[in-house]
Amino acid sequence: MSTTTTSKRKSPTTTSDSTPKTIHFTSRTPTWTYLKLQLVTNPPSTSTSPLDPLTARTYLSAALSQFLGLMGTTIPIDILKISPPPPSSSTEGGKTGGGGSGSTVWTRVPRDDAAAVVAALSSWIGGSTGTNTNGGGDAAGGSSVAWRVCAKGNYLGALVNGGGGEVFVP
Repeated sequence: MSTTTTSKRKSPTTTSDSTPKTIHFTSRTPTWTYLKLQLVTNPPSTSTSPLDPLTARTYLSAALSQFLGLMGTTIPIDILKISPPPPSSSTEGGKTGGGGSGSTVWTRVPRDDAAAVVAALSSWIGGSTGTNTNGGGDAAGGSSVAWRVCAKGNYLGALVNGGGGEVFVP
């Protein structure tokens, strides 16, 4: 009478040492949400000065304060990058809504506050002071600024490379 017993063996150590093990990591709830914002001026700004981080922070804080009050100013927003506006062209390419394309701002906000930040920024229209370049005494200041939310996503790489995230088309 012969009995056959199967036993489980480990794979030989010579093959596992020569090939590295792959580790897969999936983040189900990322900590941050990334936003690609564009500053829109109306009428289109002819000034050559680029948007600086302090002015961008002021505009962002004003939008959050107007929409959410004092609680809106406590939401941390990190400005990651400010890109200069694209070269202006004589035609708007069929876009409606007026206003000139301005600087692009990449920001990072906490994931839980992203919906409130998007609502606050997309509904805000502010006045731009000190943009009167013709020397006239225009009391109204003559221009306004607003934020356009171009893209939103949980991973910065997906937004930059265009491979994912929620993309908003105006």
